[in-house]
Amino acid sequence: MLSTSLLLANAAYASSELTVYTAIEAEDLKKYAARFNEEHPDIKINWVRDSTGVITAKLLAEKDNPQADVVWGLAATSLMLLANDGLLQPYKPAGYDKLSEKFRDNSAEPSWTGMDAWMAAICVNTEEAKKYNLPMPTSWADLTNPVYKGHVVMPNPASSGTGFLDVSSWLQLFGEDKGWAFMDGLHQNISTYTHSGSKPCKMAASGEAPIGISFAFRGAKEKAKGAPLELVFPKEGLGWDMEATAIVKGSKHMDAAKTLVDWTVSKKANELYNEGYAVVAMPGVAQPVQYFPSNAEQLMINNDFGWAAKNRDVILTEWSKRYDGKSEAK
Repeated sequence: MLSTSLLLANAAYASSELTVYTAIEAEDLKKYAARFNEEHPDIKINWVRDSTGVITAKLLAEKDNPQADVVWGLAATSLMLLANDGLLQPYKPAGYDKLSEKFRDNSAEPSWTGMDAWMAAICVNTEEAKKYNLPMPTSWADLTNPVYKGHVVMPNPASSGTGFLDVSSWLQLFGEDKGWAFMDGLHQNISTYTHSGSKPCKMAASGEAPIGISFAFRGAKEKAKGAPLELVFPKEGLGWDMEATAIVKGSKHMDAAKTLVDWTVSKKANELYNEGYAVVAMPGVAQPVQYFPSNAEQLMINNDFGWAAKNRDVILTEWSKRYDGKSEAK
């Protein structure tokens, strides 16, 4: 069952309705719709929100009878998977050429555009680490040290886009055999796998766990609010993914869908994304973020999104077989 379905905008003024599937953080949904409807009060958005894995599975299950018009805010690796299955409507929105090349589907008939990027980080609660006499990690490999047993939380990659970017990046960084061996070692120290990408850092911030594998911007925000956090950017490199947008093939509201997607690549939309993410699709828009590394893009690995999308099912099946026993209840 979907966890959240939000009906936003004033129906009295809506001449068109769009059903939009999203994995955007729940706190951002109302803000996104409100900003869009300031310019387009005639389009009502019916939001259907859940985690990346659930939304991706739902879109695949509805392949023969699509229910969504637009996907606004889903991991690019998921949209590539959907594009490969022919579920997306090719469309080059107005403003496409103003986006950074790495945030564009650069195929002959593009079907998605990137919004913002999030990158991995380790959030360490310095007070909890001191209490348990835990050394400050500097690398992913450090997290396999038995001293951390029971003190690490990370997202489940089957339900969280952040979790999947972690796992797929480790397999690329270390190679498949060594990547799974690393995760075997890490698993020994995991207390739980969460179904939210931001939750491990929130847990570290509140002291529920000493160490959370999460994404960097969440850690910076929690630290800015006064949490006793140290952000660690592992020396091997950081996995990353981007939120992206696409029109679902078969939409019965194509004009309104194109209007929305045009808006999602605009400068105003990119300024909005920068309120929640430090790296956005349009060059020159992002403002510096306190506690976030100024060289963020240099820390990101050369992520092979095509490989990650193609192998997503195989990776998740193997991960679940090995580690799902420590996942939190849904």
